[in-house]
Amino acid sequence: MFNDLEAVIAPIETARGLPNAHYIDEATFAQENKAVLFGTWAGLAVGADVPENGDAKPIELLGLPLLLIRDKDGDVRVFQNTCRHRGMILVEEPRKIEGAIRCPYHSWCYSTKGKLVATPHVGGPGMNTHDAVDNDTLGLIEVPSHIWRDVIFVNINGNAAPFEQVHANLIARWSEFDQPMYHGGADSTFQLAAKTNYKLAVENYCESYHLPWVHPGLNSYSRLEDHYNINEPDQYSGQGTYVYRQFEGENGTRFPDFKGLSGKWDEGAEYITVYPNVLLAAQRDHGYAIILEPKSINETLEHVHIYYAAPKVDSTMRVKNTALWKEVFEEDIFVVEGMQRGRYGPGFDGGRFSPAMDGPTHCFHAWVAQRILDHRGSEAVAAE
Repeated sequence: MFNDLEAVIAPIETARGLPNAHYIDEATFAQENKAVLFGTWAGLAVGADVPENGDAKPIELLGLPLLLIRDKDGDVRVFQNTCRHRGMILVEEPRKIEGAIRCPYHSWCYSTKGKLVATPHVGGPGMNTHDAVDNDTLGLIEVPSHIWRDVIFVNINGNAAPFEQVHANLIARWSEFDQPMYHGGADSTFQLAAKTNYKLAVENYCESYHLPWVHPGLNSYSRLEDHYNINEPDQYSGQGTYVYRQFEGENGTRFPDFKGLSGKWDEGAEYITVYPNVLLAAQRDHGYAIILEPKSINETLEHVHIYYAAPKVDSTMRVKNTALWKEVFEEDIFVVEGMQRGRYGPGFDGGRFSPAMDGPTHCFHAWVAQRILDHRGSEAVAAE
């Protein structure tokens, strides 16, 4: 397997893709997750999931119970959704926290900032303190998090470099969009379930090679030859187009543009994967974020959120725009599911890459492979 991963990070002309085991073998996938989903900045949710102070939403990431909450001061935080007393799950369903987060088991209570604030009867009936219970050291376990373009990224193991450092290049690339973005609301979000490993959804999104056959409608006006590859090895990858056609409502009405954009964005747009599991779009009048939630080794739930440059846009146009994007993304389902089934073919060695067309996908494969190799090296050192 070590040699197989070395082959993945080879130059694209000779490289092979990730071996089948990374898509169908549970033990291999579990090790990969430690290195990739838990060891880097993975997408968890969006700020719009907890729009008001006190809003809380429980989320599981591959079995890890997490609690997303907007605290009393409006800051978004991510905690382990586990009481520090006996390990009880604190919040079972999305809800508003009124006052404190109360454990339903023994009523230990935490502030929305994670501080342990009450321990009823901990010292005996009617005694709410005990010298052996130090509230200051028994707050909720907070997971490092960072918000960019409303996406909440988390670093589960806490060992990654700061998000702003890791993604400095991408942040600079899209710096013109460093301005308010407004979630379109309930009619601007949807979910798509796919029987596939989440990495295959990333691989498909990275490239435009498949457009003529999978997205003939889109390709009719934004053709394959109108696209370019975005290859940033060890950082991110994706595709761009020189022919972005704005959605129009009745009488040619369009969504308002983001302010102060350069001419590049008049007819251009970019679609980038923030490794390992976030798919983003930058367009003059709206954008979207897709959080890929790996439910299992061969099940992925895609959480799609659409954003606009103004807090209020035409509702009829907004609904139609959501329907159009849903149609486009649904066209990819059979492809990513087909690739998942194909990975059970024992003769498949990870495949080959077109040096001209598959650069973005190779960048992703090489990034995953290098993270795994680095993780194995760290484990080997720790074991000495």
